[in-house]
Amino acid sequence: MPNPGTVKAGYTRAIDFKHGCVEMKHGSGGRAMAQLIQQLFVAAFDNDFLRQSNDQACFQGSNERMVISTDSYVITPLFFPGGDIGSLAVHGTINDIAMSGATPSYLAASFILEEGFALSDLKRIVDSMAQSAMAASVPIVTGDTKVVERGNADGVFITTTGIGRIAEGINISSENARPGDRILISGTLGDHGIAVMALRENLSFQTSIQSDTAALHDLVANMVAAVPAIHVLRDPTRGGVATVLNEIAQQSAVGMMLYESRLPMREQVNAACEFLGLDPLYIANEGKLIAICGAEDAENLLDAMRKHPLGEDAAIIGEVIEDTHCFVQMQTCFGGKRVVDWLSGEQLPRIC
Repeated sequence: MPNPGTVKAGYTRAIDFKHGCVEMKHGSGGRAMAQLIQQLFVAAFDNDFLRQSNDQACFQGSNERMVISTDSYVITPLFFPGGDIGSLAVHGTINDIAMSGATPSYLAASFILEEGFALSDLKRIVDSMAQSAMAASVPIVTGDTKVVERGNADGVFITTTGIGRIAEGINISSENARPGDRILISGTLGDHGIAVMALRENLSFQTSIQSDTAALHDLVANMVAAVPAIHVLRDPTRGGVATVLNEIAQQSAVGMMLYESRLPMREQVNAACEFLGLDPLYIANEGKLIAICGAEDAENLLDAMRKHPLGEDAAIIGEVIEDTHCFVQMQTCFGGKRVVDWLSGEQLPRIC
């Protein structure tokens, strides 16, 4: 991994820290957010763990390897088809731990509450978190609560932190993709993003699509058992599949080739994206994962994924190629090719 000060293809413009200000695009998961992370946070906190640019940090404990991850949730609306901010906060951090191949062990939860927020809604959210943590067998063991004045927040913000254990011999990281590898996805694209978009006041469309929010650690355990040599795992949340693959391409110094005809997608998601003028490759998912493995292991891994309820719609969607420019490309259904670039700007803020 290059030094954080090194200019990379994904982060070519220097941020103007003297005159600039934070914009919504800095939380999109796309190019602007990557620039902010690399040029500010990684540069300031520089260490070997951060330079790996994964969604979690793996470190050596006294007797075993451990993993830690943290994430904040500011989604609006707080309740959406298929979930709420509470279940999302549990699932999201469990998934970030699982993307290293680790088994999640414990969670911590921190709440920022706005004065005047209905206690009935708070109880509904906390009960949802409790049910999600119990179903995943990952208990919430500590936390914190703060209250701010009315108008200084948006009901409730939640931060969850998780720790887990990773078995010896497992080495899953975003810098491990190699030319010839196959790219797999565990299911349909864009379900979470479209479910949330349908509730936004300024978007006049309806859909029966539900969020795909789910804890993926059991699926990952089955995958690792079948193919211990998985190279990369990532959950395509903010910025969707396109942004995650661009991140991996940069970190591994490779290119990617996707095949449009192989992308699993619900008809309603595709229709909603056409209605809104959006590309489903950039729509957030909260219960799907991207896996990259050697070509010789791809069919075995696909079979293991499809045997799990959360991987029934899994598919091999592309391959890793040699490319000094680290471009992600897609072969379209019409036989042409197009570049699948980083997300630019913000398609939909407050999606997680």
